Order: sequence, then structure tokens, then C-alpha cells
Amino acid sequence: MELAQVRLLVTDFAACYRFYADVLGLKPQSGAVDGPYEKFSPVTGSAGIALQDRAMMAAVLGEAGDTASGHRSLVVLRVDDLDAYCARITGRGVVLLRGPAPMTDRMRVAHLKDPEGNLVELQEWLLLRG
Repeated sequence: MELAQVRLLVTDFAACYRFYADVLGLKPQSGAVDGPYEKFSPVTGSAGIALQDRAMMAAVLGEAGDTASGHRSLVVLRVDDLDAYCARITGRGVVLLRGPAPMTDRMRVAHLKDPEGNLVELQEWLLLRG
């Protein structure tokens, strides 16, 4: 078994697309700015994040596409230099909820939310430093 992606069901597809592509700097697979689906990949690694229109998935399942409430997901991205990355994305308008700050003796983290309220954790692994 292989994890192919984490998929977020979103209501405002275009806003989330811009967030993951333009703010976080992930590479979109096809450029489908208006959806209903797009996969994003970091420069390194094989994991990906995908967005899917919430109403489309509700139609596929034959269920109502209610807006999610509360924290239902956490996307985790590893970066080499947390301070530099946070400076770049706050310059693009991101508001950090917490950090950069130590999470454990092995990593530093920062937390933010995408336009739909999904939590994003940025991690810098301290064990990878010389």
C-alpha cells in the first residue's frame, strides 16, 4: 500500500488553489484553477496534497455538501529553514497562528490556516542539522 495523497474537500476552490500554489509555493499538477480537482506537490518528496470541490464529492456520494466545522484535517509540510519560509509566506499575507517555535527537542513548527480553515503545520526537523 502506498499513500497517494491527502485530499481536502473545499468550498472556495479558487481561494484554496491560490493559497497552496501562490502562498505556500507548491506545484500544481494541471493548473485547474477553478477545479473541481487539483493535486499539489512540493519540490522534493513524493507526497501530495489535493483539493476537491466539496459539492462535487457530495454529489458522488449522494450526500449533502455541508460546510465542515472544527478542525478536521492537518496538512504537514517539512521545510529546511522554518524562519526563512515563514518570512516569505507572511510577506504574501499569511497570518501565523503560532510559531515558529519549538514543538519538541527534535523539531520546530509554525501553524497557519488555509482559506477554508484547514490547519497547516510547517516543520523544521532539527535532527537533520549537522
